[in-house]
Amino acid sequence: MTEFWLISAPGEKTCQQTWEKLHAATTKHNNLSINSKFNIPDLKVGTLDVLVGLSDELAKLDAFVESVVKKVAQYMADVLEDSKDKVQENLLANGVDLVTYITRFQWDMAKYPIKQSLKNISEIIAKGVNQIDNDLKARASAYNNLKGNLQNLERKNAGSLLTRSLADIVKKEDFVLDSEYLVTLLVIVPK
Repeated sequence: MTEFWLISAPGEKTCQQTWEKLHAATTKHNNLSINSKFNIPDLKVGTLDVLVGLSDELAKLDAFVESVVKKVAQYMADVLEDSKDKVQENLLANGVDLVTYITRFQWDMAKYPIKQSLKNISEIIAKGVNQIDNDLKARASAYNNLKGNLQNLERKNAGSLLTRSLADIVKKEDFVLDSEYLVTLLVIVPK
């Protein structure tokens, strides 16, 4: 997987000057990296106390988000067990592959209004990730139930004649019915 670094550089007079200086240092002469802008709007910061309190919460939120993303990716890999190459093309963010999403990142003002405090924005993110986690658990449970039912049906149909249904092998016409002297018995003889 591609490695990404998010770099916050000390500012020149303008953001564009900072970008050009960083870009020149890493690409023009020595081709160290491919750079993309990662624009983050001016957010409502608040006081230092709020930021310190929020930093602890963000560390927990970061760990939780990472675990949910890994669970989703792992479960998708498990579901697509026969098509491992299909996993990457199904892991999408807003309908595009992850590399494109990161390199062309745009802040979603409708979902995360910049007029709200950082605490509110982090709560919105936590709520959304919680919903994704709950949806994953529900879908995983439903999928596992279906998979278990399918395996039981396959086991019944592929098992020995002692354990599986004989309805598809023996028909009603094969029996002698309503006879006073004959009784139809089914006998299974192993090989």
